[in-house]
Amino acid sequence: MEDLWTVAVAVFQLWMFVVVFLITLPAMFGLSLGVTSVYIQILVKLLEWATIRIQRGRQEQPSVPAPLPNGIIERAEGSMEEEMEQLRRSRSLEGGEFALSDALYFCKKGLESIVDDQVTQRFSSEDLASWNLLTRTNQNFRYISLRLTIFWGIGVFVRYCVLFPLRIALAIIGLSWLVIGTTLVGILPENSVKYWLSEVVHLTCYRICARALSATIRYHNKENRPQKGGICVANHTTPIDVVILANDGCYAMVGQIHGGLMGVIQRSMVRSCPHVWFERSEMKDRHAVTSRLRAHVAAKTKLPILIFPEGTCINNTSVMMFKKGSFEIGGTIHPVAIKYDPRFGDAFWNSSKYNMVSYLLRTMTSWAVVVNVWYLPPMTIQDGEDAVQFANRVKSAIACRGGLLDLAWDGSLKRGKVKDAYKEEQQKMYSRVIVRQNGISATNTRRDD
Repeated sequence: MEDLWTVAVAVFQLWMFVVVFLITLPAMFGLSLGVTSVYIQILVKLLEWATIRIQRGRQEQPSVPAPLPNGIIERAEGSMEEEMEQLRRSRSLEGGEFALSDALYFCKKGLESIVDDQVTQRFSSEDLASWNLLTRTNQNFRYISLRLTIFWGIGVFVRYCVLFPLRIALAIIGLSWLVIGTTLVGILPENSVKYWLSEVVHLTCYRICARALSATIRYHNKENRPQKGGICVANHTTPIDVVILANDGCYAMVGQIHGGLMGVIQRSMVRSCPHVWFERSEMKDRHAVTSRLRAHVAAKTKLPILIFPEGTCINNTSVMMFKKGSFEIGGTIHPVAIKYDPRFGDAFWNSSKYNMVSYLLRTMTSWAVVVNVWYLPPMTIQDGEDAVQFANRVKSAIACRGGLLDLAWDGSLKRGKVKDAYKEEQQKMYSRVIVRQNGISATNTRRDD
């Protein structure tokens, strides 16, 4: 019994040595021993082998399910006006009068939306080209061969019995350091030393939390990093976006005040750094929110504000409508594009399906978090451009750089009904088709006369 106890103590000491001296301390100083890079390289080779083995298994076993394509409907490219005009010309309709057959076009579009609309699919997990050896994405692939089954079993052991305890310990260390460090720094008087110490505490905390996710982050175009007094806007996939961005610089967070553990963290953070937290009643008052953000931006010495203008998490495939409020504040906008690699785990937080704890547990039991971050050149509103047009221009730049789809739909449709304005816009587009054809018909009639 004593020998067993001695072995347990030795294992615990070795485990603590690894956590503290080989992971936590290097992370605090922004150093890496290269273990994560080697781990990712091994994973890439393993997943490539699994993909080849699955493809061969489909040929040998036709009953093996094949992954569905990303879209099951072949949609026509072009606007509704172009399609309607083409259809009406093909039917040789005279003039621009209403035709009952026009309703068939809208029936077709309605059925397409019911089967495979462009909004709902953005709030479900991203499709994978092949199985990534995670049980949650399995399609009975592990029964293809014995070797594949063995590697899947080893992966389950490594993720749940080796990586998961390490990640939990690192997350606890990181969050504890954030609460304790920011609380102590908050006691100091307001001066440059306090702000410097606050940035050090925040930066080291987020670096430790990133190690808790086995995060591999590649930052591109660092010369465009957000500067003080500016506004950083980015596409939003997961709450982890904050950890990913804050690993490379400190930001002033914007959000609603929460209770519980999240409230404790928020209260400690705001003591040392001018984060912008709002009460629930204030969040509904757009003018109050805008005025507080403008006051923050006006102080050029304060950290850049980090805002996710979509207002909800999207599944790493698209960028949806940016709320115009972020672009009415004024100042310089620093766009950032974030794109996760889905092979190593699903970073998307489906808040309607998983609560925060369940999501974090799923993330910590995935292979890793691999992400690319692109800093885009700063942008300002142009002459004659309103906030909506400016928001769309920034959104398009982020979508283009991150290789994401640029969608005009509002992310609030995730939980709400379609606004009447969207319906009226479709009606106006159809009216323009008829009016335009009326004009063309009248011109042709005058020519004939």
